[in-house]
Amino acid sequence: MHQNTFEPQSHVPIPLLLPLEVAVGFGTNVVNIFRKTGTGWTLATTLAEHDKPVTSVDWAARSNRIVTCSQDRNAYVWTLDTASGQWKPTLVLLRINRAATFVRWSPEEDKFAVASGSRCISVCYFEEDNDWWVGKHIKKPIRSTILSLDWHPNNVLLAAGCADMKVYCSPQLTVGTVMSDAIASNV
Repeated sequence: MHQNTFEPQSHVPIPLLLPLEVAVGFGTNVVNIFRKTGTGWTLATTLAEHDKPVTSVDWAARSNRIVTCSQDRNAYVWTLDTASGQWKPTLVLLRINRAATFVRWSPEEDKFAVASGSRCISVCYFEEDNDWWVGKHIKKPIRSTILSLDWHPNNVLLAAGCADMKVYCSPQLTVGTVMSDAIASNV
């Protein structure tokens, strides 16, 4: 008889954030954060830095950072200032010439990937020397708009779903990430 057991994938505990909050974009240039109350949801705050409609939002659970991307070809990383209770935006220059379509934090929350209509993926990481987020493009012959992204739990592999009904999978290395040649050759 087979017995199902649950084994956590990470040894880092994910804190339970109470009250429950959710970030939602409604096809405008703002993102609303709603907080769960006893009987429903109330608007807690609004994130408003984009010039055009927000296309994707991802909230990193452990680091409590939010990343947004938009048709304005930019991304913002939002960090909660605990002293004031306000979300502070940091602009991420993606260097793309079409709308950003989707964004996803990596499993370790040390980088994120942004899909775009310019048929490229920008993998962004924080550069501590200059105190900003830097984006590096994936050089892959993708022939259509990228609609979705997801990371493998190993924090290296990235899958992209595209409008031409194809899925691309690529190992990604960014500055500061170490990966052995043996793993890279097996991908």
